Amino acid sequence: MKIIRDELTFTTRGNNDIKDLTGPVDQRLAASRLKNGIVTLFVPGSTAGLTTIEYESGLVHDLASALERLIPSDISYEHNRRWGDDNGYAHVRHALIGPSLTIPFTDGQLELGTWQQIIFIDFDNRPRTRKVILQFIGE
Repeated sequence: MKIIRDELTFTTRGNNDIKDLTGPVDQRLAASRLKNGIVTLFVPGSTAGLTTIEYESGLVHDLASALERLIPSDISYEHNRRWGDDNGYAHVRHALIGPSLTIPFTDGQLELGTWQQIIFIDFDNRPRTRKVILQFIGE
């Protein structure tokens, strides 16, 4: 059994910017030369999240709109009053979506559904440079 750590670094626009990470994770899996196991993705920080979705423009828009309806960016948050950074909503969205995913792979292929892609969502209120840690465990 091998454990391989890798990471992805990229820039975002903030404000629910959604990035498809499926291709880069596939490339890193191929480079690992592992055939069977799991990959865990983790975003350090508390204003972004990871999940899966059918990555097409309509659904990407629908997800961002749903997040705004469920956790509005334009209401009062105690975090904003305490820290003055006006991103309390980003922290709440992060807590609900979560910072990590674990995906199995078999014969060197991620076990994703036909229309399922890995996405990163930046909830913060400003552009950022982001990092996602990948940990491949397998043989």
